[in-house]
Amino acid sequence: MISALWKAFAQLGDPGLSRVLRRGVLAALACWIALAGGATVAIHYFHFFDSGWADVGTGAALGLVAWLVPALFFSALATFVMSFFLDEIADAVEARHYPGLPPARVQPWREILAGSTRFLVVMVVVTLLAAPLYLALLLVGLGLILNYLVNGYLLGREYFELVASRRLTPDQVRAQLHLHLGRLWLAGAVINLLFQIPLLNLAAPVLATAFMVHLDRALPPAPPPERVPA
Repeated sequence: MISALWKAFAQLGDPGLSRVLRRGVLAALACWIALAGGATVAIHYFHFFDSGWADVGTGAALGLVAWLVPALFFSALATFVMSFFLDEIADAVEARHYPGLPPARVQPWREILAGSTRFLVVMVVVTLLAAPLYLALLLVGLGLILNYLVNGYLLGREYFELVASRRLTPDQVRAQLHLHLGRLWLAGAVINLLFQIPLLNLAAPVLATAFMVHLDRALPPAPPPERVPA
């Protein structure tokens, strides 16, 4: 696992990986400016108080909030945009480290969109459902542990399915996930750590995909299901 993570970091400067990273960051930056700028312009058309100083102060405070709140979701926006191009990351990693592999299955855009949307929805729903537990367990120091348990499972599963689905059938993907769940869960915890480090979290989707490609190549295949005699 350490070797897989090291290889992912070592290839971060590869043109194929850096191109996807730039797309995500620039798209997130454009969304941030559009949202914050639009909100700032809209605020100027509203008057909150009759008093000039109070109105100006409130407008300035709301304007600051308009720029700060979208910034909190900058990484999420970048991740969502990059999720449409993670297949290119896997191609670049395989071309460099596993050139003997046959071409991967071409996934249609509808499938990629469905997978990206599902990943985003799952992340949001699970995070919201776990939030009360985080707050309760934070008082006894278990919130961080729960964070890595929940997100480790989610991220490990989602990134593995993303990579494995390129070459395996759905049944084979499920068999691999069941057989290697512990290792993939630990890999997800590592990915979760990447997402929580400022600035590095922008490159986390790229690193996570490359990391999971190496891990997937190292996993022994699940045995075929036993046939029930007629």
